[in-house]
Amino acid sequence: MSRSYSRRNLFQLAGAAAATMLGSRIVPAQQQKQPLTDAQMKEAMKGFLQTNPEPFPALQTRSTVAIIQGDNRRKMIYESLLAVDDQIRPKLKQKKSVVIKPNNVSTNIQLAATHANALRGILDYLAPRFKGPIYIAESSAGNTMEGFENFKYTAVAAEHKSQNVGLIDLNEEAKYVIVPLIDFDLHVVPARLAARLFDPDAFLISAAMLKTHNAAVATLSMKNMVLGAPLHQAPKETKHWNDKRRYHVGIRQSLYNFFLTAQRMQPYWGVAVIDGFEGMEGNGPSMGTPVQHRIALASTDFIAADRVGVETMGIDCSTLGWLKYCGEVGIGQWDLSKIDVKGAQIAAVQKKYRLHPDIERQLKWMGPMEELPPNLGWVHPVGDTYPV
Repeated sequence: MSRSYSRRNLFQLAGAAAATMLGSRIVPAQQQKQPLTDAQMKEAMKGFLQTNPEPFPALQTRSTVAIIQGDNRRKMIYESLLAVDDQIRPKLKQKKSVVIKPNNVSTNIQLAATHANALRGILDYLAPRFKGPIYIAESSAGNTMEGFENFKYTAVAAEHKSQNVGLIDLNEEAKYVIVPLIDFDLHVVPARLAARLFDPDAFLISAAMLKTHNAAVATLSMKNMVLGAPLHQAPKETKHWNDKRRYHVGIRQSLYNFFLTAQRMQPYWGVAVIDGFEGMEGNGPSMGTPVQHRIALASTDFIAADRVGVETMGIDCSTLGWLKYCGEVGIGQWDLSKIDVKGAQIAAVQKKYRLHPDIERQLKWMGPMEELPPNLGWVHPVGDTYPV
């Protein structure tokens, strides 16, 4: 009798080998020198090798995502937060500051960046609910403060002096934590991420957008936090370095690095706000074209927010590796049957976004790993039929 094993069985095989080694420690010394017979190996493998291994335990907790339709961006953002107010307040009251993380992948293209009115809507919500300092903080790929000026964030801060709103260039602040990533060659490398985004006393708000992407299919709230965290040299620093580049190291590696960083950051996240008043399709995340979508989303579960967000964009969630990884291991809820949608329903607001022209290459992560040769040490390459 034989069974067919795929690459997914690698870890089960490793577990069986470990169990066999542990078991050998308790047999008499003279028996340890005897190799296992085929029958003994089959017995040892029972229960470890499975054609279809069990998935990660499903996240059982339910999540809520608000969808608001309208024609006033500022009001829609405010109302989306108001719809999940009961979930925000318990977390917010425990914090000493609020950090709003906009998406400024560009510092001069408004369609690619968080709109000032989205920030105003967030501040409207916070005004009667939070009295501590509020920071709009970003680590833009370019000059962060120039972007703040171009997108009128400086005017937003001036309008809300009573709320003690400040603007922070995380690159200039230059405080960081180190996280391990993998590079193209699957070697471990360090990346410097903004320490302010790991502050347990701060309530973090991701002010994201609905956009297609040139490597991740789509970018929403989770990726806004993950790719906004890596730092580069401060504007006045002469030595050039950029840890954002450590995330762009091949499709598979990048997706895993997104997941790895999200796993580290998730305990510090407060609420995701996604501005879909005007989305971006095609050559995102910075050079695409507008989609007049007229929606806003909010949730204290970033993965649930993004899961619903990609549905409103008409994108198959299984094609987004970063979302699949985060959902499967329970960083957030990605099972639609366990997500309660408040306000407008998905089907009523769904639009089909045109994906990036490079979408076929982006989706290669879903296929077999052909970039590297089979593992050494196997009589049969992993994936072939192995007789047991």
